[in-house]
Amino acid sequence: MSRWLLLVVCGALVFGCHGGARTPSGSAARNGALGLGMVTDVGGLGDKSFNDSAYRGLLRAQSELHADSTVLQSRAVADYEPNLSTLAERGDSLIFAIGFLMHDALDDVAPRFASTHFAIIDSVVDQPNVTSVTFKEEESSFLAGVLAGLVSRTGSVAFLGGVQSPLIEKFKDGFSAGVHSANPKAIILVKYTGSFDDVAAGKEYAGLLFDQGADIVYAAAGKCGIGAIDEVRGRPAGDYIIGVDSDQDALAPGKVLTSALKHVDNAVFALAADAAHGRIPPGHVVLGLKEGGVGLTAMIYTRQALPRGAAATVDAYRRAIISGRFRVPSTADELAAFKPIPPSALR
Repeated sequence: MSRWLLLVVCGALVFGCHGGARTPSGSAARNGALGLGMVTDVGGLGDKSFNDSAYRGLLRAQSELHADSTVLQSRAVADYEPNLSTLAERGDSLIFAIGFLMHDALDDVAPRFASTHFAIIDSVVDQPNVTSVTFKEEESSFLAGVLAGLVSRTGSVAFLGGVQSPLIEKFKDGFSAGVHSANPKAIILVKYTGSFDDVAAGKEYAGLLFDQGADIVYAAAGKCGIGAIDEVRGRPAGDYIIGVDSDQDALAPGKVLTSALKHVDNAVFALAADAAHGRIPPGHVVLGLKEGGVGLTAMIYTRQALPRGAAATVDAYRRAIISGRFRVPSTADELAAFKPIPPSALR
């Protein structure tokens, strides 16, 4: 992977591919157009978060690459394998599996369609015709945690996860490290909805966390986050949600403190562009702050409410992470060994 150059160009990640897997002849195009397929995770389109971010990348490929694309939405885990197989049978050049829950299904399907190339987001499938793209969600979550620690009035913040899993723990552990770097005495409450698509559960659990004293809730729970954002609308001034994956700030202007972005859209478009040129990168791509794969929003609705110097402090942490001055924890063991980095240490 050291042979690859990852650049942010006009907001899109461009993979410079050397020795990549050539798109098989005969499947590179359908009716003269690049054939792309996408299987969503169970949250489906309209989650205003993870799946919608991936879909934006696909729409961009339609517009700029004139791709012919098909999206199949998964309503349950049992849909993954037949959805992936259906698209492979169509002869698409590249098929996207959106979400770590699709790992086992893709690991089973990919060998049966050796001439088809697949890409999976948020998991690693070790097959020669699969490109795996993962993100350093802990890095953007760390920045969100720093911001929460600086902004919280009560000194109590919360993390609301979806399905408890190593991926979601990366969000939580990075967030916790950031909170305690900014405010070592802060209390962090944690709950899980057990779902990525239960909007009502997101609203209910966010309400419980606010009632328990948290004034900022970081919701990394897919479509459940829409419910959390709905809940914060009726909460007092100074209570906030932190959104995830997509820019959710405008869903409740002034009540979404920021969103921890994961640029799945850029990754999808970059891979589609590679497919259009007949070469798709193999192996595993990891995207963090340094590569422009994750970050925070510009906080256009809340910046004026930030404590003096808060934005500059968050940016100092961002630059320190990119420079390699410290590594953000992404597991419980790493978090336990992590020593919070106070803002004064960045000077």
